[in-house]
Amino acid sequence: MLRYEKKLKGRGFDLIIGVDEAGRGPLAGPVVAAAVWLKEFRFDNRIDDSKKLTPARRKEAFFEIRDKSLYAIATVGHKQIDRINILQATILAMQKAISKLVKQFEPVKLKRVFVLIDGNMRFKLGLPYRSIVRGDAKSLSIAAASILAKVRRDQIMDAYHEIYPQYGFIKHKGYPTQMHRDILKQIGPAAIHRKSFLKCLKTN
Repeated sequence: MLRYEKKLKGRGFDLIIGVDEAGRGPLAGPVVAAAVWLKEFRFDNRIDDSKKLTPARRKEAFFEIRDKSLYAIATVGHKQIDRINILQATILAMQKAISKLVKQFEPVKLKRVFVLIDGNMRFKLGLPYRSIVRGDAKSLSIAAASILAKVRRDQIMDAYHEIYPQYGFIKHKGYPTQMHRDILKQIGPAAIHRKSFLKCLKTN
C-alpha cells in the first residue's frame, strides 16, 4: 500500500496527497471527495478501500486518519449532479477538495506536492498527479481519502434521514437497493433525489 508513496518520496515529493470520492452510484444526495496528506504511515486501525471495512471500522479509522493528517473534504450536491452529470461532478468535488487542502500548505512547499487520485480521470490541477485505477486498494493515501469521503457522506445521508425518514436513507445511504427502489415506486422522489438518475431507472 506504500509502493507509490515510497517512489514519490525518492523523487523528492514528501507532500503526497491521496484523493478519492464516495457517492457516484447513489440515486440521492451529494458526491463527496476527500483529499488527504498523511503525516505518518503507521496506523492502529486498518486503512484500506472503504468498501472493505465495516461501518464501525471505517469510523474508527476516520478519527485516526483525521488525527494523523491534513485533509479537506468537498461536496457537489444533487442539483449540480443533474446539471453537469456525475462524472463532471466527481471531478469537480475532487478538484475542490485538493484546492482546499493545498491552501493549507505554505506556497514554498508546493513544489514538493504530488497528487495520487483514484480512478482514470483527467484533471487540470496545476500540480503533478497520477490517476490510479483501483487506487484505494494500492495506495495508503488514497485508501485514507476513501474512508474520509465515505464516512462523511454517510453522515450527510444519516442527517437527511432525519428530514426524510420515509425513504430509509439511514439504511441504504441513497444507493439503488431493492428497498430504495420499492419506496420510490410507492411515494416518488424526495427533493434530494438525482432526477437524471431516476430517468435512467424509469422510477419517476
